Amino acid sequence: MRHSRTHAALAAASLAALAATALAVPARAADRHGADFHVDCSATAPGDGSEQHPWTTLDQANAHVYGPGDRLVLKRGTTCTGTLAPKGSGSAREPFTIADYGRDKERAVVDGAGAHDAVLLSNTQHVRLTALEITNAANPGSERNAVRLRLTDYGTAHGFEIDHLYIHDVRGGDAKTLTGSSAIHIGVEGTARASRYDGLDIHHNRIEDVDREGIYFKSTFSKRDLVGNQQDPNAYPGAWTPSTRVHVHHNTLTSIGGDGMKLDTTSGARVDHNRVDGFQLRSPSANAGIWTFNTDDTTIEYNEVSGGGNSHDGMSFDADGASSHTVFQYNYSHDNKGGFLLVCPYSGAKTVDTVARYNVSHNDGARLVQNCWGPILNTQIYNNTFSNKEQIPAKLVEDAAAATTQHELTFRNNIFASRGAGGYAYDVTIPTISFDHNAFYGIGSPVADPGGITADPLLRDDFRLAGGSPALGAGTAVADNGGKDYFGNRLTPGTPNIGAYAGRGISR
Repeated sequence: MRHSRTHAALAAASLAALAATALAVPARAADRHGADFHVDCSATAPGDGSEQHPWTTLDQANAHVYGPGDRLVLKRGTTCTGTLAPKGSGSAREPFTIADYGRDKERAVVDGAGAHDAVLLSNTQHVRLTALEITNAANPGSERNAVRLRLTDYGTAHGFEIDHLYIHDVRGGDAKTLTGSSAIHIGVEGTARASRYDGLDIHHNRIEDVDREGIYFKSTFSKRDLVGNQQDPNAYPGAWTPSTRVHVHHNTLTSIGGDGMKLDTTSGARVDHNRVDGFQLRSPSANAGIWTFNTDDTTIEYNEVSGGGNSHDGMSFDADGASSHTVFQYNYSHDNKGGFLLVCPYSGAKTVDTVARYNVSHNDGARLVQNCWGPILNTQIYNNTFSNKEQIPAKLVEDAAAATTQHELTFRNNIFASRGAGGYAYDVTIPTISFDHNAFYGIGSPVADPGGITADPLLRDDFRLAGGSPALGAGTAVADNGGKDYFGNRLTPGTPNIGAYAGRGISR
């Protein structure tokens, strides 16, 4: 591991129990209609789908049309090869469930064996997919997915739960496309009928060794002024129709070739309590840990992101083109070669109203914040703690484009603490990027910083402030500040501390 137990625990209390809960599938009420259909791919005798005489292939399971309350269950300890693509839908009251059965300690496995999708849920709704092990490693480099949700000119699809899966060894190609390659791929296709998801809960999944995407969204119904030409208007011609009630939480992703998680064409999505450890490990393209594109009102909080493999982009977080009002808060970012935050419009897109507050960044580099070409409007970066020791960023802010485009960023109440030599350069003067009441320690102040301090902030190893810290009560008030700090302390009226800790000084 690249971090201490103390630092990992700070990201979110629930992350400590994630590995255990990923194998413990919550019980569902027994009072339901519908029937159970069993699949045992190790059996040889023809069956009717009953437990005594199960189906023996995925083709048999795919031939049936399922309805509300039905359960399609695969036998634990067995492997089915090919694509599981069931037909039919559940209802809001009684979803169609795909799960496992039996007493074997090993999971039921679906092995795509190089197929485009190991599990495909197409033009359906009210479905729960849970508890299975899914892999798709054969014929590496071709486009493929472990799980793909697909809507094609469907309209609104409601009620999906994707949980407690173990997904591993998905060996897809490097291209970011509408149809793959991902561990969990959420696609909206077509041009005739605007389509979207309403109610999508992706949680407690364990995802390992995937090329190229971990959890990925894409939609053809994504055209709006805010996105400009960043997304090809010929390939994605539909008016912006965002998926709603999207919640991605308590997932662990390790050894991801490209991006960890990408939200696209959503409104009001929440991404919380996830662990991304190792992304952009096998892709030469630009990638980030958790990022948004063409979204409104996304909250990204209580996540821990580390192990970005290189500096192209290699940032923990990214508010990309047409991201509107994205909030990054209470996250722990560390040991990423790229850095902490990317704000990245281009090709006519805009990125507006981004907020990064009460996060901790430790040993991130080569820069802490990077801005791309294109308008970046009203970005607020405040009360974060940036601490560097083994890795010293070359630049505090990398922004080669600001002289020719509109960039509005405000840095307030942040701690920038370096225990190494060099780095933290800020080599451009941009009137619309301002600093005030920050703490620069170990590097001097590379910019004009009214109300700031350069004395040792007495930052402890747990990122709290020691008693007597000059950062205590030395910040400036920020309206609508989220109400609590990185550690869960309530924010009180008055002058705040500088940094991500709002409590009293702690004895050393």
